[in-house]
Amino acid sequence: FEFRINKEQSSFHNRLLQHDLEKNCSGRQGNVQYDNTNFGSSSSITSFPVLQRTAEEKILNSDRLTLERQKLTVCPIIDGEDHLRLLNFQHNFITRIQNISNLQHLVFLDLYDNQIEEISGLSTLRSLRVLLLGKNRLKKISNLENLKNLDVLDLHGNQITKIENINHLGELRVLNLARNLLTIVENISGLDSLTELNLRHNQVCSIKDVDTLPCLQRLFLSFNNISSFEDILCLADSSSLSDITLDGNPIAQETWYKHTVLHHMMQLRQLDMKRITEEERRMASVAVRKEEERKRESHKQTLLKEKKRLTICNIAHQWEIQQNRVALVASLNTDKDNEPCQINGSAAYVFPEESRSLDTILSSAVQGLSVLESHLVEVEGDTLYLYGSGALECLDRNWSVQTAAAVITVSFMFIEFDEIVQVLTKLKTKFPNSVHLKFKETNLVALQQFSALAQVNRIEQLTVDPQGNPVVSFTLWKYYVLFRLNHFNLQKINGVEITQNDIVMAERLFGILDYVASSELPHYRMFSLLGESRRKQFHYLLEGKGKKSGIGNEESNDNRAGGESTARATLNYSTKEFHMEKLEEIKERRTLCQTYVKNLVKEAADIHMKNESLQKLWPQMFIELVRDAVVEIRNKNSYMKLCLQRIADQKQ
Repeated sequence: FEFRINKEQSSFHNRLLQHDLEKNCSGRQGNVQYDNTNFGSSSSITSFPVLQRTAEEKILNSDRLTLERQKLTVCPIIDGEDHLRLLNFQHNFITRIQNISNLQHLVFLDLYDNQIEEISGLSTLRSLRVLLLGKNRLKKISNLENLKNLDVLDLHGNQITKIENINHLGELRVLNLARNLLTIVENISGLDSLTELNLRHNQVCSIKDVDTLPCLQRLFLSFNNISSFEDILCLADSSSLSDITLDGNPIAQETWYKHTVLHHMMQLRQLDMKRITEEERRMASVAVRKEEERKRESHKQTLLKEKKRLTICNIAHQWEIQQNRVALVASLNTDKDNEPCQINGSAAYVFPEESRSLDTILSSAVQGLSVLESHLVEVEGDTLYLYGSGALECLDRNWSVQTAAAVITVSFMFIEFDEIVQVLTKLKTKFPNSVHLKFKETNLVALQQFSALAQVNRIEQLTVDPQGNPVVSFTLWKYYVLFRLNHFNLQKINGVEITQNDIVMAERLFGILDYVASSELPHYRMFSLLGESRRKQFHYLLEGKGKKSGIGNEESNDNRAGGESTARATLNYSTKEFHMEKLEEIKERRTLCQTYVKNLVKEAADIHMKNESLQKLWPQMFIELVRDAVVEIRNKNSYMKLCLQRIADQKQ
């Protein structure tokens, strides 16, 4: 017996209609004619049509009945057909399965292309092996508990959102759930006989439990939302799977798609309906190894970038705490009346007990922070990045000649400028080609600090980020830089080209500082600066620079470095530490001088007191001396003998 099938039906449905039910049902016969089929009303049931066939029709198609395209809205009552094994209701308008519970020998039930909203009325059909419910309005899989002998289940073209209630179908070999609303493939364990699973045209993005199906051979997943191999990783553990389709998924657009699938599923014979050759398997293995190496390297780089990001965040956090501490201490020193003080734009009331545990309060803010590096040194391209004050110590490492020569830009971040000043001279020797300095979060607060940059070899570009550098808020800061570092012939400041008008304006604004600084400087200091200037010029001459008239730009810059104005050299900058050391030295000298003068005064006072005492005692002492002398020489002979005796005693 053969049904007449609409061309719009899927190939899966066509194949199911040709399913071999039993040996005695394998013959092909013509289509059933409905001219002599009588529908009437039963005396007891008036709401359903009753199907009655003639004796000839029953003899001709004793176990089969086709009611295809009859515009049925309900299942008719089939009277006297308890022996039916195949029933076809294709292309009707049936909304509910009913009136077939008496067909207990039914093996094949086709309800394709109807309007059924719920699976029901099948509990008595224990012999049913093929159930076709494609292209209906089902939203849920249910009421299949008694159909344990089911061999084929077709539910394609419905509105099913979840796979459920089928784990007991141990005899099921074919399951068609194409064109539904599935997003996750799960709850399919227990289908031990399943060989084919069709999930085309769903919204599947993840697959589970497929590796538990021991007999699954064909899996169709075309046109879903699978985007990574991890979403279908369980397929790699299936030893029986031989044919799979993944075309139409985002994963199929990836360059590594085919190689990865073939490498992890060595048992496959077909992929996307194309047979797999041994050469493709070999190429897939090679490609996958390369891809894994690339992924490992990419993962390594990702970890390094993440570590770098966390380290920089840690450095920035420590920098913020340090700046808050400085601001808080300054506020405590200037604010004695417990008034609100501003710390980084936020108001904070300081109480007496808080001032005693300042470090404890501030350190509690970083208790939850992971232990990371407090500094970072990185060479990327032609730029040397220094994060945190500890990075300055790394300038003393043994840099390779190639690396040191390649560094053109040096970037300082989260480092006090006064600490940077102490290592500027090292830049001249460690990185001779560096011509661009960048400062961000370095606490540049005064114009005078730019004077310290005169220590470096040469500067062609200077970048000072407004973040963490309040000096940039000064309107004339660029002109001061041009004035003080004019011997470097700066080309750019913060990425803006320097023009001749800028240089002229800088001289007009700050040129008077030359005279003021040099006139206020002691002569000995001026002579020292003149000697230093002469020494630099002589040093560059010994190196043979500037002798030829056609010198290059680099040599010309070096000559400018040696030709810094002596008057402007007096506009130097002393760091806070250096200033404090000078103050300590001055304090020590003052203390020494005070002690020395105090001792001198004390000694002079003692001498004066002794002199006054002598003046008082001298008259009486003089009288006693004269008296003693007169007494001794009164007996001249005795006195002479005494003197001679003394002389003799002295000679002995």
